[in-house]
Amino acid sequence: MSAPPISLLLVSYSYPPVLGGSEMEAQRVCGELVRRGYRVKVLCAGLPAMPHAAEFADPGGVPVRILGRGCESGRLDRAFALGVAWTLWKERREYRLVYFLMQGLHLAAGLPVARLLRKPVVMKVSGSSLITAMRGSFLGRLELRWLRKWVPQVMVLNPGMADEAVAAGLRPEQLRWMPNPVDTTEFSPRGPAERLELRAGLGVPAGAPVAIYVGRLAPEKELGSLLGGFAAVARQFPAALLVLVGDGPESGRLQARAASLGLGARVRFTGRVTIPEVRQWLRVSDVFALVSSNEGFPCSLGEAMATGLPSVVSGIPANLQLIDDSVHGLHAALRDETSIAEALARLFSDPALGARMGEAARRRVIENYSTGKVVDRYEALFAEALGGK
Repeated sequence: MSAPPISLLLVSYSYPPVLGGSEMEAQRVCGELVRRGYRVKVLCAGLPAMPHAAEFADPGGVPVRILGRGCESGRLDRAFALGVAWTLWKERREYRLVYFLMQGLHLAAGLPVARLLRKPVVMKVSGSSLITAMRGSFLGRLELRWLRKWVPQVMVLNPGMADEAVAAGLRPEQLRWMPNPVDTTEFSPRGPAERLELRAGLGVPAGAPVAIYVGRLAPEKELGSLLGGFAAVARQFPAALLVLVGDGPESGRLQARAASLGLGARVRFTGRVTIPEVRQWLRVSDVFALVSSNEGFPCSLGEAMATGLPSVVSGIPANLQLIDDSVHGLHAALRDETSIAEALARLFSDPALGARMGEAARRRVIENYSTGKVVDRYEALFAEALGGK
């Protein structure tokens, strides 16, 4: 049974239209909470991608306030932190609970104010290795100390993050696993006829085996090893195509690497695309590949699973909690091009196996990670945090 709706502030340094896993998670959770009758307000920083307004409503009707608009990049953190502290105090009668998403100066500024006001607080660490990084700075150690003392429930995304948190001094009973939600309606499979039509529109040959990656082209994604593995597979499957959807600091280096491997048009770099375009690319693909060395809860993997794709994933905690080997996809050794090639080749050569894994993957997401299921967990967490208040 759902808890009665409440009013809350979500404090997140960035928020859509800034794109990222944590940002999309925040928007999906807030939108569902608003649909369930909660009064939600988001506080975020005035990053360049944000609308030129002090306040706006996102597509789900969630009110968003931008703090620090117009500040130089070096001053934005401080302006946002001061804005968060002031808003918590000034609007103290307008909310019952504070949800901090992402660590940073705003957390250090906001926690003492919430504590002074006796407002219940929940906090979510937005990615792997962040707690370990916090231990390396005075500010981070201060935030960890206050989290240990003042925040009964700290959310993490995977078992590896829980181990990091315990190593940093948080108590195991303080930690709550909270996955990112997946929109299983928007991300869903399509039938053969529509798939062929989409392929034609995107210039993908009807019978080509297609592997896809979606996300930032960043060092921790280990896309060089994916290119190397695909190069070996391409010799066995001459029509195969690898699509890298996204942009990032590694784009130039990866394009040069693809050229040096002689892949040419066999690798498609789409650059940054819209969410509807991401859905189209997923629906024309056969295998999703995520061979990263560092992930929190990979939203792109969850979305690929919801679209009915089997996956080839590296054996890191974030991926292993989603993909059981030979059930929802295949595990590949980290940075091992031969292992990646073998997994891709197995799925390319057995479409029926890939289809069974894709169906199992979609079932897993619907049953565990759909937006409704995840927001049920949030409601239980909020009720626990509020207690009798």
